[in-house]
Amino acid sequence: MKRYWPAILVVGVIPLACGTRGTTPSPDTPVPVSMPAAEPQAHMHGAELPATAGPGYTVADVRFMQNMIGHHAQAIVMAEMAPERGAGVQLLRLAQKIDISQTDEIAFMRRWLKEREQGVPDDAQAQAMMMPGMLNAEQMAQLVAARGVSFERLFLTYMIMHHQGALQMVEELFDSPRAAQESEIFRFATDVDTDQRDEIWVMQTMLDMLEGTGSQTR
Repeated sequence: MKRYWPAILVVGVIPLACGTRGTTPSPDTPVPVSMPAAEPQAHMHGAELPATAGPGYTVADVRFMQNMIGHHAQAIVMAEMAPERGAGVQLLRLAQKIDISQTDEIAFMRRWLKEREQGVPDDAQAQAMMMPGMLNAEQMAQLVAARGVSFERLFLTYMIMHHQGALQMVEELFDSPRAAQESEIFRFATDVDTDQRDEIWVMQTMLDMLEGTGSQTR
């Protein structure tokens, strides 16, 4: 299921809020956003999928898998924008890595849910979810409209935010009573945490280069 990539050992984060001029942000200024402080495993907007506990796993485990499918699905949409928007080689490689790894992980999560006879979100349900760190409609439209270095800056800023949301979801899972005890979900959640932290460091480094030079080596 999992494809392994070179390990990165340092974690970095980025401030999420940026100033705006007047009432309309410039095309490459990220729309300010704050991480929601919702109750654990209660982030999904709209009708919730069925979720029950079973041998070795809890409702929180099931909700984590269901919700992370929606979270990953948006990251894939974002990654697939890069080739058509003038992104540089380094960002294209990162976007391809995110696309491949998170597609694999969605397949794993769907299988995990089906094997336990739990609700599996279809594409429409996954797209309707709003998990921590996910972009809203305004932010997605801003990313769609951007090109070149402006796209790279927005992509990195928003994908860091997106990954930080996944870290919040993992933390909520581990904080839930008796959750993440089953070996498969424990390994998966741990891998998500490690991989997303590694990628945050990579993206923060790339963003620092853009902010420092105004361009990226291509």
